[in-house]
Amino acid sequence: MCIRLRVSDVAQSYLTPKTRQMRKLYFFLIVLCNVVSSFAASTTELLSPNGSIRIQINLSDRIYYSIYSSDKILLEKCHLGIDAGDANFAMNPKLASQKRSMISEKIHPAVPLKFSEIISSCNVLLLKFANKFSVEFRAYDDGVAYRIITDLKGDRDGQVKIINEDVTLNIPENYLLHLQPARDFTANNETNYLHFETRDWKPSIPMAGLPALIDTRKGYKILFAETDLSDYPCLFLKDNQRKGMVSAFSGVALEEKQEGDRFMRITKAADYIAQTQGQRSYPWRYFVITSDDRQLLEATLPVKLAPKSQISNTAWIRPGQVSWEWWNAAAPYGPDVNFESGFNLETYKYYIDFAAKNRIPYIIMDEGWAESVANPYVPNKKVDLHELIRYGKEKKVDIILWLTWLSVEQNMDVFKKFASWGIKGVKIDFMDRNDQWMVNYYERVAKEAAKYNILVDFHGSITPKGLEHKYPNVISYEGVRGLEQMEGCQPENTIYLPFMRNIVGAMDFTPGAMINMQPSVYGGRRPNSASVGTRAYQLALFVLFESGVQMLCDNPTLYYKNQDCTDFITQVPVTWDQTKALKAQAGEVAVVAKRKGKVWYIGGITNGKERQLDIKLDFLAANKQYEMTSFADGINANRQAMDYKKTTKEVNSGTSIPVKLSRNGGFAAVITEL
Repeated sequence: MCIRLRVSDVAQSYLTPKTRQMRKLYFFLIVLCNVVSSFAASTTELLSPNGSIRIQINLSDRIYYSIYSSDKILLEKCHLGIDAGDANFAMNPKLASQKRSMISEKIHPAVPLKFSEIISSCNVLLLKFANKFSVEFRAYDDGVAYRIITDLKGDRDGQVKIINEDVTLNIPENYLLHLQPARDFTANNETNYLHFETRDWKPSIPMAGLPALIDTRKGYKILFAETDLSDYPCLFLKDNQRKGMVSAFSGVALEEKQEGDRFMRITKAADYIAQTQGQRSYPWRYFVITSDDRQLLEATLPVKLAPKSQISNTAWIRPGQVSWEWWNAAAPYGPDVNFESGFNLETYKYYIDFAAKNRIPYIIMDEGWAESVANPYVPNKKVDLHELIRYGKEKKVDIILWLTWLSVEQNMDVFKKFASWGIKGVKIDFMDRNDQWMVNYYERVAKEAAKYNILVDFHGSITPKGLEHKYPNVISYEGVRGLEQMEGCQPENTIYLPFMRNIVGAMDFTPGAMINMQPSVYGGRRPNSASVGTRAYQLALFVLFESGVQMLCDNPTLYYKNQDCTDFITQVPVTWDQTKALKAQAGEVAVVAKRKGKVWYIGGITNGKERQLDIKLDFLAANKQYEMTSFADGINANRQAMDYKKTTKEVNSGTSIPVKLSRNGGFAAVITEL
């Protein structure tokens, strides 16, 4: 802003030379004061409560922001904005007012995956601009976030078209990026992570999905993601000329084509990304900032920013473990199996019996339970669903049914029908789209299912973006390269999941394999499916990974043959009161301790490198004795991945446990007070 002051020639003629000189100096000082005042108005800062994190906001041709931690710049001159056609809020913002406030609250998640109570404190800066556009910034001690707010009149229905949203992350130096590549907007988030420097982003990587992990290589890591996504497309990232990342969104679907019985592909997209209410807030863009990788394993920023629950009474939402038949091809065998196994009544009763004996509250019936994928109202006669529901009630085991998303969309009253049958949950698969319509589909399903007390597990899905807090009956998402991928699920990739994917929300990885192999000798195939990594590694995943519905993917026959492992798995909770990271190095090793009530559990995994750890139990209460039962990699686990050693010993808060992890290995333990 430049203010020009001028004295007329007539006025100048009445002044003496000395007076004119003094007057010029006076006007110069006024101009200088105005310039300084203008600069101060266009640059402002927001500090986190403890002062460690700082956002510097600069208003000029765009809205720029830089993020600092302990006065070290992490991201520099990033910019944001939104283009609503006639109202382009990305360029030349004119500040009308600013308001500062603070938030301090306790959050008790309906499905607590890390902590049953979360303390949330932040400082807030709301910038209002002259054209009915605002930006809210928040600074927490563990990260920052912003969201755009518009107050537009819109058309007769209050709707506006959003042409694009500017999300530009400028990286000041050559950082290391950890990203999940996406070929296009049909991504289902099941690809391996890629790891490369900012300057090496190749044209062969069109886009990346969220979350994204940024390693500054100067002691800080930044996890970038979004939450409170509603009536809007998912955010993707693409290369910004090797200087950072810029946003990409699917256009609104104008024409579609059905492919088979479970896909609906967009064949023509609009040149705008959303048509939505003009008076609304947009998704949070958030940055988890850490100087210690252990902080990533304890991160709760997505929960702090998530929308409030729309379900007032959540008592009926019962997370738990599930016995699952698809991975092992529904093929139990052995002396107690005197029937032909497969997708039939006898086999499913066997799964129910297994679940009942091991206190597992659910079984999933995957594809094949219905006569056809398209018609969810007619069960397969070989299965006899209604008899299984009756039998399950008798055994105190409930049923979750698999469906394609298209079948649900074409039969949205299926939740009412399922509730009348006694079904407790659904696993909905193959969405494989990220546009506004599909995001709305997730919410419509969650809302409709909640009316009838039905739990929802989304597969072939987006990663969690806040809906699971708005409708906590959404107890998990796949959106991960999990154990379904068999040999394609390698520990070298899986080790990144606690530092990336699981931070944003529940993750249906489907652990629990009882046939375990090292990569060089892998030979698993349904019905004898196998995992890469050791047996102790598989047990540790039940503690380390977070999901409101945690699968036991393998054959009941193998669980019976390995009852000591099964006893450990089935006692591990799926919700937690407290999480404490013990060892953490992204891409290398992750070890956590988690508490439910008075019982502690430990779960840790590594990548393809053998390593020796020293685990301190100083998180235990002082002056008390405990019993620890642990499962560690056996002496031959580097070759024979099923080799493990079970040990029981007395421990206390002063105990330090030496743990040797084999390559692709793990460690799991339960600690109870004596």
